[in-house]
Amino acid sequence: MKRRHLMAAMAATMLAGRARASLNEPADLAEAAVSVWQAWKEVHLTPDGRVVDVLQQEASHSEGQGYGMVLASAFDDRDAFSRMFDWAELNLARRADGLLSWRWLPHLSDQVPDLNNASDGDLFYAWALLRGGRRWDDAGYMSRAVGIARALTETCIVRDPSDPDRLLLLPAAAGFVHDGAVTVNPSYYMPLAMRELADAAGADSLSRCARDGEELLARIASDGLVPDWIDVSADGWAPSVRLDSNTGYEALRVPLFLAWSGAVSHQAVLQAARAYDRTVRPGQPVPTVLEPVSGVVLETSPDDGYRALAGLVRCARDGGPGAEIPPFNPHQPYYPATLHLLALLAANKVLPECVPI
Repeated sequence: MKRRHLMAAMAATMLAGRARASLNEPADLAEAAVSVWQAWKEVHLTPDGRVVDVLQQEASHSEGQGYGMVLASAFDDRDAFSRMFDWAELNLARRADGLLSWRWLPHLSDQVPDLNNASDGDLFYAWALLRGGRRWDDAGYMSRAVGIARALTETCIVRDPSDPDRLLLLPAAAGFVHDGAVTVNPSYYMPLAMRELADAAGADSLSRCARDGEELLARIASDGLVPDWIDVSADGWAPSVRLDSNTGYEALRVPLFLAWSGAVSHQAVLQAARAYDRTVRPGQPVPTVLEPVSGVVLETSPDDGYRALAGLVRCARDGGPGAEIPPFNPHQPYYPATLHLLALLAANKVLPECVPI
């Protein structure tokens, strides 16, 4: 076994042992799994604080900076947190409304060719700042979090065309409303983050949007798996006509974020768990793209992060003990590696019965 795999396995074992000792008191990740975090940083974080997605033109995204900072806060790594924050503020904070531009491309002369934001990136970035500000008693971080939450509320929350009493989360400030229909990415809803930011910012519409989003996801999941993209019109929701409507790399996050938010019995979690029951086998690649209604597998991946998601989702439904989450492999690509750590974080914080044994 390679050294990093051994360290990761030891960390996971320690984390599980601590959780079993006190299921009501989640283990401190900074102590229990520091080797896993160090391994992730070595591969996916540059010294100046840029989270790199090698497979996407070596780009950096607001999403990646936000995910990385949420993890840094959980691991009590203020140095990494501040480097990621400083890099994002220098390179992505280019909009007058305070939201982040969604992507930075290292090989272009204009490294931010599109100033549009991504609401999920802003959401996780603000949530990280809120959590980091509270952890380290930093009023500057908390103030920036509140500003982003209020800007999201003003620019990325709109009324549902099918019911004006309901709210929808736009994927970005521009480009997702066409001919009376709103295009929505279901995986951009992270109810726990939305509620915590709403409380901090006094932004009631953000918490209402979280509630309405959970209800929308339940309606979608009553018909099958949740797609990557949907359109919402006066007639209700339908698979997107412009963007990918399979259940793929975007929608994989839906059951993770719902379970992390405590909604372990949500229909979208149950649908995903049933799909994993049918398709996940030891030693075989894990499904990453499925047809939403039939559940036919269209793509698979051998990367451990996707198996970690499957393990967490099935454990969230079943109640443990112990999710079938494999040891962390930092050399998988940025996206599955990061989802792997987020799954471990979700288990540690709200699903201690799913900490891997």
